[in-house]
Amino acid sequence: MVDAPGAVNNENAQDNVQRLGLQSDMIVQELGWDEDCDSSLSEAVEDFIGEELVDFDTDELVDAVLLWFREEDGDLVDALVDSGRSLSEEGIVWLLTPGAGQTGTIAPGEINEAAQLSGMVSTTSERFGDWQGTRLVAQGGKK
Repeated sequence: MVDAPGAVNNENAQDNVQRLGLQSDMIVQELGWDEDCDSSLSEAVEDFIGEELVDFDTDELVDAVLLWFREEDGDLVDALVDSGRSLSEEGIVWLLTPGAGQTGTIAPGEINEAAQLSGMVSTTSERFGDWQGTRLVAQGGKK
């Protein structure tokens, strides 16, 4: 169930949504979700924006993408390019990877290289529980 836009029920989830820098009127896409992901983050985003997250086959332009990605998921450059297909010109991608020392983690240097090859640049990093978030924007876009 989705609450009114901007309403997030627990403090930790609210803090995580604020650190993502999302606004309540945004359209947010989620890619790469699996059972190992932090569903509380996804749910908090849905509660905040007042809508369900859209998936990979959307026809809408999205303002933000939550891209869950693990080392075994394949080519990170391809995943980043795919994440940009529905992204608006000023949109952001939050690449969410397993934190350091966990199975499937990706080194920051690999993330930066993949971002550059896909036409993006990393602007900041945040920790969300067991997941490391890297905020990416199009090269030349808003930082």
